[in-house]
Amino acid sequence: MNHYDAVIVGARCAGAPTAMLLARQGYRVLAVDRAAFPSDTLSTHLVHPPGLAALRRWGLLDRVVATGCPLITTYRFDFGPLVLAGSPAGAGSPGSYAPRRTVLDEILVEAAAEAGAEVRERYSVDGLITDGDAVTGIRGHGPDGHRTEEYARVVIGADGVHSLVAKSVDAPRYAEKPKLQCSYYAYWAGLPMDGRFEAYIREDRAFAAWPTNDDLTLVICGLPIREFEANRADIEGGYLATLRQAPAFAERAASATRTTRLVGTAVPNFFRVPYGPGWALVGDAGYLKDFITAQGIQDAFQDAELLVRALDETFTGRRAFGPAMRDYQQARDARAMQMYEFTAELATLDQAPPEVQQVLARAAEHQDTTDAFVRMNAGLITPGEFFSDPRLTGLPLTVA
Repeated sequence: MNHYDAVIVGARCAGAPTAMLLARQGYRVLAVDRAAFPSDTLSTHLVHPPGLAALRRWGLLDRVVATGCPLITTYRFDFGPLVLAGSPAGAGSPGSYAPRRTVLDEILVEAAAEAGAEVRERYSVDGLITDGDAVTGIRGHGPDGHRTEEYARVVIGADGVHSLVAKSVDAPRYAEKPKLQCSYYAYWAGLPMDGRFEAYIREDRAFAAWPTNDDLTLVICGLPIREFEANRADIEGGYLATLRQAPAFAERAASATRTTRLVGTAVPNFFRVPYGPGWALVGDAGYLKDFITAQGIQDAFQDAELLVRALDETFTGRRAFGPAMRDYQQARDARAMQMYEFTAELATLDQAPPEVQQVLARAAEHQDTTDAFVRMNAGLITPGEFFSDPRLTGLPLTVA
């Protein structure tokens, strides 16, 4: 039995940075994960400039770049009759990177261990330990089956959409939306992207592609969740038919080789109250939205910083746990809510309303407004900032 300042369940893009940042401040931290590293997980693994800024603050960006992951300097959105292509540069970065999770997660886990956090791989959490209403620790076991109890001032759930921590404490959800689209992922060789992220939006279908490590390209095709059952009998055919809706891209893909099987997923959309007596949530465990805007990694990085700031205030006695964590929740929601609503609208794969089509058409007329659209999709400006630009519409058009 050991006592820690924090025990973190999950050691990927949310858990490992949280462990690293707490350990760098001198706290005793244990991070556990069922996986061994390096290992893959289903992910868009696109890191926009705000996420890269976090890696730079932590001294880890050079490690990511050194893996040979290509720099993405252009985002291109093809709506059929309309194309918007521009630069996602910002937050100190000339573009974005999309490192494989086998690469990125290992870098983060190593950084947490280097900072002094104890990291246990292949460790399964069986349940939480409580004292009255408060969470005080975890019960679990390693690969040898030996069961342990670990105690902490706070147990942090960084264990994703199906978070055991969140379910165990019955963390309330709010602003919920159902699953909106189902997407299928595969990696391709011989499909050069020349530093581009490309997205193709058609009626009831969308797909996107971007480069990653080992000269591979990730190609993701999506369909509305309402059409999932009707299309599940021929997933392969549906995936390839989606690519054919953009003939020039389909021709490029025809000369390439798909190197992996198709893997599909659909996720719900929700916020969870991210704290309570003795527990906290970070990353997808606390806030999840559809992956169509690929915001998850930078959300996890930014929320890890917010959470660590709140916990440091608590651990040092500068503020009580409740007020500090309430501010963490409010800051998270204020940062995320507009993109959450924008992402949900995109994920329906419905035709954009006429007023939005008008705004996009006007944005395409000038490179600076096209770049603003790209910067919005990269999380550098809010949807409200983009859609309220007076150059794009004669009427105020805001996103709640």
